[in-house]
Amino acid sequence: MTAPGRRSSTFSRLLRHGFTDPSAAERLLESGELSAVRSDPVLLDALGATADPNLALLGLVRLLEAQPDRTARRALLDTLIAAKPLRDRLLGVLGASAALGDHLARHAQDWQALVTYEPRDLHPGVEEFERGLAEATDPVSLRVAYRRCLLSIAARDVCGTTDVAQAAAELADLATATLRAALAIAGAAAPEDAELCRLAVIAMGKCGGHELNYVSDVDVIFVGETADGADEQKAIRAATRLASHMMRICSETTVEGSIWPVDANLRPEGRNGPLVRTLSSHLAYYQRWAKTWEFQALLKARPVAGDLELGEAYVTALEPLVWKAAERENFVTDVQRMRRRVVENIPAAEVDRQLKLGPGGLRDVEFAVQMLQLVHGRGDTSLRSGTTLDALGALAAGGYVGRTDAAGLDAAYRFLRSMEHRIQLYRLRRTHLVPEGDDDLRRIGRSLGLRADPVAELNREWRRHAAVVRRLHEKLFYRPLLDAVAQLAPGEIRLSADAARERLVALGYADPAAALRHLEALASGVSRKAAIQRTLLPVLLGWFADSADPDAGLLNFRKVSDALGRTPWYLRLLRDEGAAAENLARVLSAGRLAPDLLMRAPEAVSLLGDGDGVAGGAGGLEARERAHLEQEILAAVGRADGAQQGVTAARGVRRRELFRTAAMDIVGSYGTEAFPATADQGALVDLVGGAVSDITAATLAGTLRAVVREGWGDTLPTRFAVIGMGRFGGHELGYGSDADVLFVHEPREGADEQEAGRAANAVVSEMRRLLQLPSADPPLLIDADLRPEGKTGPLVRTLNSYEAYYRRWSLVWESQALLRAEPVAGDEELGRRFLELVDPLRYPVGGLGDDAVREIRRIKARMESERMPRGADSTLHTKLGRGGLSDVEWTVQLLQLQHGHREPGLRTTRTRQALAAAREADLVSAEDAAVLDEAWVLATRVRNAVMLVRGRAGDTFPSHGRELAAVGRYLGYGPGHVGDMLDDYRRITRRARAVVDELFYGG
Repeated sequence: MTAPGRRSSTFSRLLRHGFTDPSAAERLLESGELSAVRSDPVLLDALGATADPNLALLGLVRLLEAQPDRTARRALLDTLIAAKPLRDRLLGVLGASAALGDHLARHAQDWQALVTYEPRDLHPGVEEFERGLAEATDPVSLRVAYRRCLLSIAARDVCGTTDVAQAAAELADLATATLRAALAIAGAAAPEDAELCRLAVIAMGKCGGHELNYVSDVDVIFVGETADGADEQKAIRAATRLASHMMRICSETTVEGSIWPVDANLRPEGRNGPLVRTLSSHLAYYQRWAKTWEFQALLKARPVAGDLELGEAYVTALEPLVWKAAERENFVTDVQRMRRRVVENIPAAEVDRQLKLGPGGLRDVEFAVQMLQLVHGRGDTSLRSGTTLDALGALAAGGYVGRTDAAGLDAAYRFLRSMEHRIQLYRLRRTHLVPEGDDDLRRIGRSLGLRADPVAELNREWRRHAAVVRRLHEKLFYRPLLDAVAQLAPGEIRLSADAARERLVALGYADPAAALRHLEALASGVSRKAAIQRTLLPVLLGWFADSADPDAGLLNFRKVSDALGRTPWYLRLLRDEGAAAENLARVLSAGRLAPDLLMRAPEAVSLLGDGDGVAGGAGGLEARERAHLEQEILAAVGRADGAQQGVTAARGVRRRELFRTAAMDIVGSYGTEAFPATADQGALVDLVGGAVSDITAATLAGTLRAVVREGWGDTLPTRFAVIGMGRFGGHELGYGSDADVLFVHEPREGADEQEAGRAANAVVSEMRRLLQLPSADPPLLIDADLRPEGKTGPLVRTLNSYEAYYRRWSLVWESQALLRAEPVAGDEELGRRFLELVDPLRYPVGGLGDDAVREIRRIKARMESERMPRGADSTLHTKLGRGGLSDVEWTVQLLQLQHGHREPGLRTTRTRQALAAAREADLVSAEDAAVLDEAWVLATRVRNAVMLVRGRAGDTFPSHGRELAAVGRYLGYGPGHVGDMLDDYRRITRRARAVVDELFYGG
């Protein structure tokens, strides 16, 4: 029994040496062979230097207990005390890996594999590992031999004899030797199959790239050919059997555990494709069907086992295709989309702990490097390395990546891979998650040389390196473009003009020469403005590249910057407010309408920030209430010198608010980091329609005030109101919609009726004239053709005149048109009385008679046949086409006319609200209502998209490829998926037409 004083002394020494559980360690040191360790500073110091001294001591005790006798135990201890290299290696492994400690406890003599000391520059390769596996003749013995070789790699790794890149290369070489041994075992088990075929094993992924983890799937592709003129089908079947057996040997679990899974899912057609193909079959697939990511994967292809001559032929045959991948349309977008998909599939609870796949993780470095290799490796063979760090070094040496950025990524990648190695080494389990427990973090931190406060230091270093990767992994692609044009650091290797153009083409720029001129104009020079632009542009270029028209995005950004470059708040807003820069990039590259609006008033950029506008006016993208808009416009009109200046001021506010709405729509559709894409597209459609309608109403109110103020002072001799009709009255205006209206007046008490009539007509004429004056602002056309008697009738009538007409002459189509009537400007009381007048027409008691229903159906059929443009595709026409706006709206309006008198919910001018009310009243089934609503929302979004993209209204999809792609991007379809967009539109509207046929036409 140890004396208390002595025990206390040992306990303190163990604490000083890093033992977290000194009591348990003290009990282990009581055993006979280890009793000397308590007083031996050599072994105690060595244990204290390990990642986990308690784990190392426990592993040593188990190893000693596994020795055959006391003499062997004593000999092992004496050797450890005498031989520092062995002591450091063995205890280092035991302190870092419980799994390898288990192996040594089962195979008590394998520690002798660590006795030989190699100089720092001597590292085993495939041949040495093959010799270490040579005696393995079955899966069990192969696993034992594999772990013995792994033991030596881990020992060099934890002792710092190798760095992380060398350790990863050794692991890949060990995997190569293991694949060869497994294939030999499979061949020995079926010699007749081995004679029938030639089989090549191509390593992919980290094994192919000489950068394997401790525990990882080993990705492979198999190539098979006939041997000695054998039948090809028989040969491929034989090769498939050999390949399958080889995979089982490596993957299956035995009493010695497993080695690692062999994964062949990178082969053509993935798990659905044949396991083994001939070389010609591989080549045909990659020439015709392969996706961008498959060529990216082939960067790391390397023959490792089987028929190496056949393997080399495979790599040689596919190499030209790999280096043409960057010429594929949407190449960069495809790669970036694949990366985003990986991140999106990470469980939310794991994102912050993911070393490999999460933001700022290993995959970010690898994807960035591989993109640059594929773009520039076509002409520069020095970049064609499958190893990430070698390729990164070659990119820096060639000027494709800034040296500082490359050094930062290199250091981050090495640190993150070292963490990954240490995490996997502990249990030899495949994981990329950083553990959460302090004990695990402490062991990992100590294994990386962080000793003062291992947990805090590890977390700090990990976050710092991840932040470096997050900052650089996309900028890496763009920053050298700026260095190429800025020319600020003489003597530094920079991207050549050809390489810069090559990179811009890969990013989707159709005119790389113009893009370089824009970059030079924005970023060259030593001014503060240019310096800020060099900070902003790497990120902006990425957002432009993510659009359907990067050229337009960059050109528009240059125009805005030229207009606002001397404004102190502009660049500060983009630099300091996280949302503003991305919002601007999305808006400038989404089409013509929003940039055109912005160019006429560049200060509206301030609306794109997080808070209040910098340059006046309410900030942010949230639509403003109509009352506030009207108040601002009326105040501007009141300050103006005359009606024309007043209307100009009103149109200026309208321009700014249309830009705000378009920007809100684009950001809501595309999504940004600060504002994810709006999931409820119907809500976005309602927001846009309501906002544009409110802007139009406020503009008309301001125009009316300006006209009356100039011609009659404060009081017009007649009351006057503007009634919104059609989409205007329904709060559903699009960006390019005309304003359908009716004008109504009522002479004031004591006023001369003829004078009042002349004044009302003069107001209407002047309003239309002023709003149609040539201007840089978007036109606002007032359409009064829905008035009684149409184009031949008077523009404005008294309330009594409307009453007389509707009583005597009103037709059913006019009742239908009045369903959308809503006062929008002028005398509110008069507007309310107009609605009281027309309510009996639009919500008739008892609904519609059969003749009226037939007449509505006849008018609609005639409209479809006469108004559909010649040659238009009726399946893609958003207004008059099958299942389009007209189909849905006329169906809903027929329900309103038939049931509006007894169903108050139907008494609304808004299509979607009326449809929802019809569903609530059981006039339409929930399923049919959903079908109609989806079609109406989609058709409305397509019309809005066309206007945003082309800058002019249209009722069908654009024919120009880039414009069609931009519409697709707005609707959520990525590059290369416009066909899916058109198919989806046809499918959704076809279903809607089936409902319309049932509800409107009666089946």
